[in-house]
Amino acid sequence: MKIRNAFGRTALVGALAAGALLTAAPAQAQPVGPLGSVGLEPLAPIPTLDVERYLGTWNQVAAVPQPFNLICARDTQANYQMIDESNIRVENTCTTWTGQENRIVGNARVNDTTTNAQLHVSFPGVPTQESQEGPTNYIVAYIADDYSWAFVGSPTRTSGFVLKRTPDVSVEQFREIRSVVESLGYDSNFITTTPTPGGATTIQQLSTV
Repeated sequence: MKIRNAFGRTALVGALAAGALLTAAPAQAQPVGPLGSVGLEPLAPIPTLDVERYLGTWNQVAAVPQPFNLICARDTQANYQMIDESNIRVENTCTTWTGQENRIVGNARVNDTTTNAQLHVSFPGVPTQESQEGPTNYIVAYIADDYSWAFVGSPTRTSGFVLKRTPDVSVEQFREIRSVVESLGYDSNFITTTPTPGGATTIQQLSTV
């Protein structure tokens, strides 16, 4: 939420992209599977998102698989650019299994002006997401102090994206990422790595990295 979504569609790969980490430690929660939260509070946003620092290009290095991004084989990215104080241009791209570029451009509208970390992402031609106004479907739930990586997801945790400024990811970084996403109530068995230069070379469960 580009990929038709690496960030996209229901969860922006993005993107805003969807990136150690939050200024406040996330509460511990029971992991949830691909159907989302059961008996958990909705995914919470970070206290404050600096939108200007969040703009630019992010690399998707792991995500909860979504039907609309199965076309993407590698190099999934989201680029965010400010339109005005309430809207952000979202451009998602990836390399398909046939080696071609897939691209989609949409809009992210800030729904929460207190934190700036809850948005509604929309894409033309995407069922249920054509309107630029709508409920929050993109939450920045964790971000590194230096804005080097972030985790974004939907309120019910049916989507989730690990975004990083650079495409390289070490084993140690993947383990840190796994710890963070599990603390946010996600099951790392249902999050898979995304092949990127210097990062994962194959698609595998985050729990096995």
